[in-house]
Amino acid sequence: MNTTITATVISLQVGLPQCIISPGFSDQSASPQEWTTGFFKKSTTGSIWLGALNLAGDGQADLVNHGGLDKAVNVYPHEHYSYWEQTIGSINLPMGGFGENFTTQGVLEQHVCIGDIFQLGEAIVQISQPRQPCWKLARYWRIRDLAVRVQETGRTGWYFRVLKEGHVQAGNNLVLRERPHPRWSVSTANQVMHHLVTDREAARDLADCEALSSRWREKLKQRALTGAPENTSLRLNGAGE
Repeated sequence: MNTTITATVISLQVGLPQCIISPGFSDQSASPQEWTTGFFKKSTTGSIWLGALNLAGDGQADLVNHGGLDKAVNVYPHEHYSYWEQTIGSINLPMGGFGENFTTQGVLEQHVCIGDIFQLGEAIVQISQPRQPCWKLARYWRIRDLAVRVQETGRTGWYFRVLKEGHVQAGNNLVLRERPHPRWSVSTANQVMHHLVTDREAARDLADCEALSSRWREKLKQRALTGAPENTSLRLNGAGE
C-alpha cells in the first residue's frame, strides 16, 4: 500500500438542510413527498473554516445518523463518477452529486485506511469510517436501488474527523502524515461491515481499531457478541435510517 499518498480536493461543497417536495422514484408514479435533507450542496472556491463538527455553512438534517465528531466531513473520490455515469445512464453528475463535502482525486477506498491522518490546508483530518449510503441518495437521484448499489460496489467514500481546525479550500492537497492502522483500508472495513456479515472474528478485530468511529465499533462489537448482522433495510430503503 502506498504510504506517500498525496491527493487533491478538487471541489468543495457546503449546504444547509432544506425541506423539499420531490417526485417519487423514476419507476413509479407515486405522488411527490416532502423530506428534509442536507444533500443539496453548492461548490465554493473560497477559503472555508473547517471546525470540529463541520465546514462553515454546512449542516446535516439527521443529526442522529449524520454529522458529529466522527463524521464532520463527507469525502467522495471523483474517480467513481465515470462508473456511475455509465452505470446509471444518461445522468450528468456534478461534483457534489453524492452529497459529499470534498470531491477528491488521487485516492480510492483501497488506498486509504481507517486512522489515516492528513494535512489539508491549515487543518489536520483523520479517516474515521467508510460512508454508509442511505435512502436519501436514492431519492435525490430518483433511482430506487442506488444506495444499495453504492454499498455493494464499495464505492462509498469515507468520513473525516477533524484533529486540528483551520481554513481549507478546493485545490488543497491531502498529504498523508500518519498511518497507524495499515491493516484496515476503507475497502477492507466495508468488506467486514457489509459482506462478511457472519464473520464474528473479523467484526471483533475491526472493532478493536481505536481510530474507527464509535458508532461502527459499537455495531461490530454487538455483531461479534451475538452473531447478528445489522438490519440495513431502513437506512437503505427509507423512509428513515
